Amino acid sequence: MLHRVIYASEAVGATGATTLSIAQILGVSERNNRRDHLTSCVMFHQGHILQVAEGARADLDRLVRRLLDDPRHTGLRVLSDTPIIARRIDEPMGLCADPTALLGRVGLNCLSRITAHEAEVILDLRKAA
Repeated sequence: MLHRVIYASEAVGATGATTLSIAQILGVSERNNRRDHLTSCVMFHQGHILQVAEGARADLDRLVRRLLDDPRHTGLRVLSDTPIIARRIDEPMGLCADPTALLGRVGLNCLSRITAHEAEVILDLRKAA
């Protein structure tokens, strides 16, 4: 059975603040996600991170454990952890483009207080784009 995990966290240091740091994160994450048969999408915005990951329960549990130990994150909170019938993300590691516009479409200006429902709406908007 497939599951979807959505989490939000605060970035530590320059994590996600530069094109180079984003490229490094995406490269390593894509390799790891291919190995673990996960699909995922991440958003970086003003020092905050939002990620949706889909895959088998055991693989997602390993991912969350790695993220909890990752010094580039702090304050990680799981917004949603639910079984799913089918994946909504096709690629091993995608980047949500134009996070300011996506957040604006759900009435937010920051990821710091995002809810599971708002994250799901952003996922739908990204998929429709």
